[in-house]
Amino acid sequence: MASPTSTRPASRPFPPSWRLSVLIGVYELLWHLLLPVFLLFLWKRGQREPLYRAHWDERFGAAPTGLDRPVWVHSASMGEMRGAAPLVRALLAADYPVFITTLTPAGRTAAHTLFAEAIAARRLQVSFVPLELGWAVRRLIRRVRPRAAVMTEIDTWPVLLATIRRCGVPLAMANAQYPKKSIVRDRKWGGFRAGIFQAYELVLCKSETHAQRFRDVGCERVVIAGETRFDLPVSPQQIAAAQALLAPWQLATASGGQRPVLCFASAIVGEDEQFIDAIRQVQAGLQAAGLPPPLVVYVPRSPQRFDAVVQMFEAAGLRVARRSRMLDATLQPTPDAPDMTALDVLMGDSLGEMYFYLALSQVVVVGASFVPMGAHNVIEPLALKKPVMVGHSIWGIEYPGVEALAAGVLQQHMTIPSLSAALVQLLTSPTDYARAIEGAEAFYAEHGGATAKHMATLVPWLEAP
Repeated sequence: MASPTSTRPASRPFPPSWRLSVLIGVYELLWHLLLPVFLLFLWKRGQREPLYRAHWDERFGAAPTGLDRPVWVHSASMGEMRGAAPLVRALLAADYPVFITTLTPAGRTAAHTLFAEAIAARRLQVSFVPLELGWAVRRLIRRVRPRAAVMTEIDTWPVLLATIRRCGVPLAMANAQYPKKSIVRDRKWGGFRAGIFQAYELVLCKSETHAQRFRDVGCERVVIAGETRFDLPVSPQQIAAAQALLAPWQLATASGGQRPVLCFASAIVGEDEQFIDAIRQVQAGLQAAGLPPPLVVYVPRSPQRFDAVVQMFEAAGLRVARRSRMLDATLQPTPDAPDMTALDVLMGDSLGEMYFYLALSQVVVVGASFVPMGAHNVIEPLALKKPVMVGHSIWGIEYPGVEALAAGVLQQHMTIPSLSAALVQLLTSPTDYARAIEGAEAFYAEHGGATAKHMATLVPWLEAP
């Protein structure tokens, strides 16, 4: 563990005004009054996800104990947990025990999967975050005795943050973002949530754009540290499995005479019909260019939709093979695997194998962007140096979306015909494709190293008296 290198400056009191203090108090009172309704909501969610009905004591602050003054890291969801994983590993490597809280069962499961070794070594523990009840948060703090609390992405639970500060626990936010859509919403609600950001004594932002927004709402110390998702390890096993299938499946490794491959990643409800139209248009465009029809790697976002999406594609006349039925646990073809040359679509009906699907592909279309949902993660395909395309809705990936668009490694298309034409152009032009790959490599090299930037600020802050 690093030795102290500085003194942590005294923080302003929080809440900073009587008005905000009263609003937080009213908000907490509403939580107490509506608590039975929320517990009923959790119970009903447990019909689909049983973990919602487990560990209820943790929701009231009965967190596991046993770590010596750990760094408390809160990541609400599975996506946030995966994004914070490089930072958690860096904290563990620096000899800090880590206490993780999460809001969702998926986030909890991800934490147990990602940090199984540290959990077994009793260097890391996982819990659900307490509900918005001051006494529950205080109970957790008394049991865990955290050295500091580090929230990730954009956490503004008023009671949670106010109680952390009132208990004298240093509070920071990592991978911090303040999307434009959130600003608009906060203004409509009178700036209540914007005022909550002042609870943070240290904000480690993804970009200068986000940093300025946090300064504008009164955050004292704001540092640009990037996005630790750029430092996520890429699965070598999945990459190797994909590379091993390129030749047997007669797939292209670059634009040329072999069969082109494109991936639709994290597609959600409302996009399947649009993407089917795009596939047909790309098929026609490649046929006109004298190339074989593409292999489409299609990965729905939600496992609950796998069967329905397969049926939809088959009803559209597309020939579909499911990964679960044609590849074994090591991603090798089973003895009865179909002939891929006779198929149009490989349906990615599995979890945790995104790098395999991306590695098979030449170009990636990221979902949740052709419906008003803000787009899903574009960092994973960029990490594999793949050209990426998105639709009209990208507020959820403002970083690195804005920077990637400016660098030319991300293309945005407002319509399906525009997307289809761009896909055909990229898959039929070796020059354009090579230029796109070079741009993706340079962009990734520029934006990597965010974990080291976070730690360079966090360690002195954690150690300061």
